[in-house]
Amino acid sequence: MSLKGKEALHMYQIGIDIGGTNVKIGLLDEALELTAETSVPFPHTTAADLAKKIRAAVLALLEEKNAALCDVGSLGAVVPGSIDASGETVLDAHNLDFHNVPLRKLLQEQFPGIPVYIANDANGAALAELYKGAFTGCKTGVLLTLGTGLGGGIILNGKMFNGGMNHGVELGHAYLVDGGEPCTCGNHGCMEAYCAASALTREGRRAMQAHPESMLAEKTGSDPAKITPKLVTDCAKAGDPAATAVFDDYIEHLSSACASIYNILDPEVLALGGGLSAAGPFLFDPLQDKVSKKCFYSTRGKLVPAVLGNEAGMIGAALLAAGVYLTGYVFNGAIVRMPDLLLTAGATLAAFALALLLLWTGISIAVAGCTLTVRLTRSIYRAILYPKKGEDADE
Repeated sequence: MSLKGKEALHMYQIGIDIGGTNVKIGLLDEALELTAETSVPFPHTTAADLAKKIRAAVLALLEEKNAALCDVGSLGAVVPGSIDASGETVLDAHNLDFHNVPLRKLLQEQFPGIPVYIANDANGAALAELYKGAFTGCKTGVLLTLGTGLGGGIILNGKMFNGGMNHGVELGHAYLVDGGEPCTCGNHGCMEAYCAASALTREGRRAMQAHPESMLAEKTGSDPAKITPKLVTDCAKAGDPAATAVFDDYIEHLSSACASIYNILDPEVLALGGGLSAAGPFLFDPLQDKVSKKCFYSTRGKLVPAVLGNEAGMIGAALLAAGVYLTGYVFNGAIVRMPDLLLTAGATLAAFALALLLLWTGISIAVAGCTLTVRLTRSIYRAILYPKKGEDADE
């Protein structure tokens, strides 16, 4: 271990959230709290180049904490796509243009000696929300991340559900509109094509071109490249008719997706993450109303913004890796923290010690009772058999 590592006196877990625009990297300390973070642009080159850029960013982040790679216990990375059952390969991450990419191997080459784990990004975010966010105390929850794509993470029975074949779940690629808009996966009409934040960008551009008098055109100088989900939302808030029509149509589709999730899974909590969830009541008030009208149940679970925001992916990635590193086994999506394990072990040892003490006390009392009983019996026996001797003794 280097002197720098000795001085740091920390053991960090690294969480990496690989997105189509940026790669976010965070350090979690021994208490599994996010203590430092950074981000780098996603390099649209090769996965090997990405792994090298991640290493450089991690080293720079550790340098800020006066630490080194020897102070890292584990590294987890999440991507917006499906992972093979072995946890080695990104099968398909369309927004990254990753197909059958051996990401774990590439990262392991850059971080030799450090355990590396990869997972789906929505699963990681759901795990983080279970640990310290919207799903705390819940047995069943669903997270939808409204970003460039649409991610979906599911918590069942207090654990991350990774699918029957362990590929992860792809809620974003459930069909919503038959023969609808093309999706990045190659199909048409997926939830992602209508409910991802990028859908607002697409429809906002169309609305701007159809309505050159709109605020959308005014704010962007009629430049389609300047249309963003936030701009469409802000223009809708300001009452621009073109933007309002786009936003209302978006809520219509999102409410249909949410109602289907409630009808299929009946979650205690359905949380929406991603930058768009920051729209607050402007998004959630009409969404709540439409979901209630479309949902089969007269009462349903809560529909809320995700708590951890853009940090959820990083935290979830680090938790995934930390769970393996700290406990020595894959915890299958359940949150297992070392303090909890120590507390449980301590309580078990205390209970065992107490049981031994009670057993020893019981044995001691039993022995004392038996001894007293024998002595009393002997005294009574002698008094009955030798009464005169007893009287003579009194005289």
